[in-house]
Formats: sequence, C-alpha cells, structure tokens
Amino acid sequence: MNTLTRAGLAEAIYSQVGLSRNESAALLEAVLDRMATALESGEAVKISAFGTFMVRQKGQRVGRNPKTGVEVPILPRKVLSFRPSQVLKARINGQPVPAMDQEA
Repeated sequence: MNTLTRAGLAEAIYSQVGLSRNESAALLEAVLDRMATALESGEAVKISAFGTFMVRQKGQRVGRNPKTGVEVPILPRKVLSFRPSQVLKARINGQPVPAMDQEA
C-alpha cells in the first residue's frame, strides 16, 4: 500500500498546474499552514466533496492500565477528527458519486 506524501502532492501540483517545483511546494505549504491555523483556533475545515476536519474537546475520564487493571485518570484534551463527505465515501466504495448540490 502506497502513501501519498507532501512531496507527492507538491509533485502533482507541479505536473498538473504548471507552477515551478518551488512554487508548487510553497503553495502546498501555504494551504496546509492555513488549514492547521484554522484548526488550532477551533475552526472546522470543510473541503467540498472531500470532508470536514474538526477539533473536538474530550473531557476527563477514567481509564485502566491493561496490564495491571489500575485506574488511571485520562486528562481532558483536544482531538482532531475527520468526517468524510458522501462523495468521498462513494468514491472509496466504487459507487456512483452523488450530485454535488446534495453536499451540505
């Protein structure tokens, strides 16, 4: 199974858009930085026909050490979650892609 990397994305921008390799890498970095900044500030990042990245707050809870069974407090924290769009789900499953105007 292959993994798509930053370098792979920058190369795709270079070959498909026609920017130089440096400009393609800079564009990708700018987009990723803007997404990270939005998520840091608590904003959701929605990419139409792809999905939504969001930060959720998890409260404190009690967990257990699986080896000893001792209860351990798990502190409150923020977690990043991704909810794929119906369009992306359909593509992954090889199904017909729903119309874009149905995406909310």
